[in-house]
Amino acid sequence: MIPEAAIAMLACARIGAPHSVVFGGFSAEALRDRLVDAEAKLVITADGGFRKDKAIALKEQVDRALADRAAPSVKNVLVVQRTKASIHMEPGRDHWWHELQATASADCPAEPMDSEDMLFILYTSGSTGKPKGVVHTTGGYNLYTHMTAKWTFDLKDTDVYWCTADVGWITGHSYIVYGPLSNGATTVMYEGVPRPSNPGCFWDVIEKYGVNIFYTAPTAIRTFIKMGDQHPNARNLSSLRILGTVGEPINPEAWMWYHQVIGKERCPIVDTWWQTETGGFMITPIASATPTKPGSASRPFPGILADVVDLDGNPAADNEGGYLVVTHPWPSMIRNVYGDTDRFRKTYWEHIPPKDGKYLYFAGDGARRDEDGYFWIMGRVDDVISVSGHRLGTMEIESALVSHPAVAEAAVVGRPDDLKGEDIFAFVTLEGNSTPSDALKDELKQHVVGEIGAIARPGEIRFADALPKTRSGKIMRRLLRTLASGAEISGDTSTLEDRSVLDALRSDS
Repeated sequence: MIPEAAIAMLACARIGAPHSVVFGGFSAEALRDRLVDAEAKLVITADGGFRKDKAIALKEQVDRALADRAAPSVKNVLVVQRTKASIHMEPGRDHWWHELQATASADCPAEPMDSEDMLFILYTSGSTGKPKGVVHTTGGYNLYTHMTAKWTFDLKDTDVYWCTADVGWITGHSYIVYGPLSNGATTVMYEGVPRPSNPGCFWDVIEKYGVNIFYTAPTAIRTFIKMGDQHPNARNLSSLRILGTVGEPINPEAWMWYHQVIGKERCPIVDTWWQTETGGFMITPIASATPTKPGSASRPFPGILADVVDLDGNPAADNEGGYLVVTHPWPSMIRNVYGDTDRFRKTYWEHIPPKDGKYLYFAGDGARRDEDGYFWIMGRVDDVISVSGHRLGTMEIESALVSHPAVAEAAVVGRPDDLKGEDIFAFVTLEGNSTPSDALKDELKQHVVGEIGAIARPGEIRFADALPKTRSGKIMRRLLRTLASGAEISGDTSTLEDRSVLDALRSDS
């Protein structure tokens, strides 16, 4: 998360060389798989980076990925000097960025590109554990990220805009680099995360640089809540005018905290729903123009036609859960899965049958639409639980649990049940002053009944010190489902941030 990351992306775009950014926390094996699949010729890395008060070795992972010519297409490695750690430099293959830059020409004419030429490949995890290389193109992607950044955030060229995502994910591509910069805004990149040694670091950045627009994840917001209001309250956040959320549905309690404590009840919140595959916002409020409801992503962005349907493609009734689909093309839509058109077709276009001869893009998410046309995202379809024939979104149950004062965070999954089909299994982390007990489990179960109804009563609640998350902050519910069912964990776990969290949950099972 240093300027050279964005510079490298834009340089590739300028000369017409598709890029594939790989998050720095991936294992050497995960990096190698992506290099091989993308047929990469050049790797750009750094000697290391900084995260949570520690220096992280990056070049070492690249060396391991390239060992024994495991990625034979790679001819050169370009290394940025960041930590100044002692590293191996392979003669003829490895080159220092600063040494080549010293003799580089300032003249680099932009390569004329067709609008449908590939701009980048970005890998996203698949249900099989084999990553999918999502292909985005030059014209449509840049047009749509420019429009969505400008309209959704009311973005002005005088704004100081901060998206806290990592540049290795689609949020970093679209809303750290391409969208804000094409609008002339100042974009903030931060090489760090909130941590015990500096729990107020995000608020320090906002105060220091006068950030106007702040875009972060619900998981981060819940972390801020757990750390305490004293940290943001001790900083001057008056520069803020718009707040945003991304990554997963935000529970209403976290939304209200964000609105009251960070926004001081004067900053509109844009709760955005979109995906790596969509390239940009699909369902989102327009700041200061769309009335908002805590927990709802509101309505589709202008020009986006979305619907909630059943498995046969028939529209669902108001407030009836179903499958979220997009019914018409949009500029930044995924063009292919790199090297696997068959997987592209089956994953996104064949889950729901065509209607009136038109294919529907299936997002993989469940949703409902209320009587006002507002969309409520229920999470991944495999995060919808069917209890005795009743379809319940895990997000709704999680929101009910988090609304209890003892609960800091919750993740709900389904567990196979002979009688009900599925039963509700909840993993819960508690606020610092709360103590795990059987009495508290019973109290939380009854609290969910009071919030939703008896059908949503969790069959089991397990207390945990932490939940397994990806390095981008998403809870890895796939792993929790496996734990709840008592099965052995398999598939890709390379995105897991802290393996000790998973080990602790295993030992408690």
